[in-house]
Amino acid sequence: MNTPLSAAIHAKRDDLIALTQDMIRMPTLNPPGQDYLLICEYLEKRLSGHGFQTQMIRAYGTPGDSDKYPRWNIIARREGKHTGDCVHFNSHTDVVEVGAGWTFDPFGGEISDGKIYGRGTCDMKGGLAASIIAAEAFIETHPDFAGAIEISGTADEETGGYGGVAYLAEHGHFSPDKVQHVIIPEPLNKDRICLGHRGGWWAEIETKGEIAHGAMPFLGDCAVRHMGAVLQEFEDKLFPAMAERYTDMPVVPEGARQSTMNINSIHGGENEPEPGFTGLQAHCVPDSCRIVIDRRFLVEEPLDQVRDEVTGLLEGLRKSRPNFDYELTERNSVLPSMTDKESPVVRTVAKAIEDVMGKSPEYVASPGSYDQKHIDRIGKLKNCIAYGPGILDLAHKPDEYIGIDDMIDSACVMGAALETLLLPQSD
Repeated sequence: MNTPLSAAIHAKRDDLIALTQDMIRMPTLNPPGQDYLLICEYLEKRLSGHGFQTQMIRAYGTPGDSDKYPRWNIIARREGKHTGDCVHFNSHTDVVEVGAGWTFDPFGGEISDGKIYGRGTCDMKGGLAASIIAAEAFIETHPDFAGAIEISGTADEETGGYGGVAYLAEHGHFSPDKVQHVIIPEPLNKDRICLGHRGGWWAEIETKGEIAHGAMPFLGDCAVRHMGAVLQEFEDKLFPAMAERYTDMPVVPEGARQSTMNINSIHGGENEPEPGFTGLQAHCVPDSCRIVIDRRFLVEEPLDQVRDEVTGLLEGLRKSRPNFDYELTERNSVLPSMTDKESPVVRTVAKAIEDVMGKSPEYVASPGSYDQKHIDRIGKLKNCIAYGPGILDLAHKPDEYIGIDDMIDSACVMGAALETLLLPQSD
């Protein structure tokens, strides 16, 4: 596709690379929520210099917000010359921990073989950079456009989004009378449109016991053994049942079309010794054992059913296993979200992909949730998708990268979508 807009985007290739590198070199790690203000101030300077009106918004009182790690967000808005719809590009600025196994500097933004490497390149600072370049090139090419363009950089998506998009939605920033189309440049591959995501239910289960001397365990009650019984119930009953359930949602990869559950963590007995401690642990029967479960469920599964299935197994153990006692604490829950394939933003981006890449898009749903859940449930805005550059499988991995050509192609798709949504059809 060779248009004045695509030419303008290609001419900004070096700017796109530098913008992505600048943001990668800001280690916005979450947890704890580091350097949010730094990246928001950077984006404020960049976007206000291109005619955007900016708001810096701290999500006071949200999980994790503190004076040491304030939850800062930015919304930038550029008004057009005529009335019309508002198109909003939302990207999260936080990145997950680095982890082991890197051969590139995680915060170096190094370039190799047409790729930029670093934590957050794929998920999702590359997408944020592509949306900024697309918007700037569109405004330069079509200065008389109608409506408005918004770009946001938001906090805490990696830990639920409550200090970011959820807070903004609660304060009306995603209300349908203010914003009509939302594109979230998450890395779902440049020729895919992501319509939504599965649901999630997170809970902690604690089994109870009684402490005693480890040489006389018969005088106590081992909470770890009780937890072993819980895990065995999961293996014998819950996991086989989940494996039989499939969704009609186009979830990728294929394995995520089933119900799934991950045991996030397990701990029982004495606390782990501090680093450097060389002594032995005391000889005690553990009186507590805890696990955290991450249950991803399908649009066909009601949330109450998901909860009841786990509590039913636990209650069964309470009746059948001597001295079994437990406590279940729900940590969080997210309902599945799905945008209609015929919605305006889906049809617009689909046509843009066809025009730019000469192929029909693949329609997918995400195995994990992202900030669409808050725009949908809190903002009551259904016309929302995830579309952006990057390969989903690279998210959270060592040597994460983003392809430069992929960012260019995605920026051209975003720009073409803006032309459809914000220009008269005769333009």
